[in-house]
Amino acid sequence: MASLEVVTAAAQKAADACRTIGVALTPCTVPAAGRPTFSLGEDEMEIGMGIHGEPGVRRGPLRTADEIAGEMVSMLLADMPLHAGDRVSVLCNSLGATPHEELYIVYRYVAGRLADLGVTIVSPLVGRYATSMEMTGLSVTFFKLDAELEALLLAPCDCPFLKV
Repeated sequence: MASLEVVTAAAQKAADACRTIGVALTPCTVPAAGRPTFSLGEDEMEIGMGIHGEPGVRRGPLRTADEIAGEMVSMLLADMPLHAGDRVSVLCNSLGATPHEELYIVYRYVAGRLADLGVTIVSPLVGRYATSMEMTGLSVTFFKLDAELEALLLAPCDCPFLKV
């Protein structure tokens, strides 16, 4: 069994290799507060917001799925450049109310952009993994892998939301 120091170091390495960005089309309502955490107009979206409704980097009019995905991927790549030969895992995560069908539309775009760069996607995840109650929106995460992180990602596990 690995020591706490080894596990902590691997967890920190994994966290350092991740970049995430979210987009919200509606706020969530935290039960204890009983009211939405922020407000958006019917024709607005917020890019870069936090899972608990923390302000994002830009609020603007609704756009197509490909336009939104393109902006999200560009922002992720600006913060963590990827190059031909890199290996990443991609998570397209519903923030609660976004259905799988819409997540797959975004994943299709993300996968195409990464393929154009020569980046290999390993074990992608598309679904509800970390939600914000009933928020309509999604997050996209890039997890840049090396041999150690890829082995850990693909190691057997059995928990409520993931079984490998």
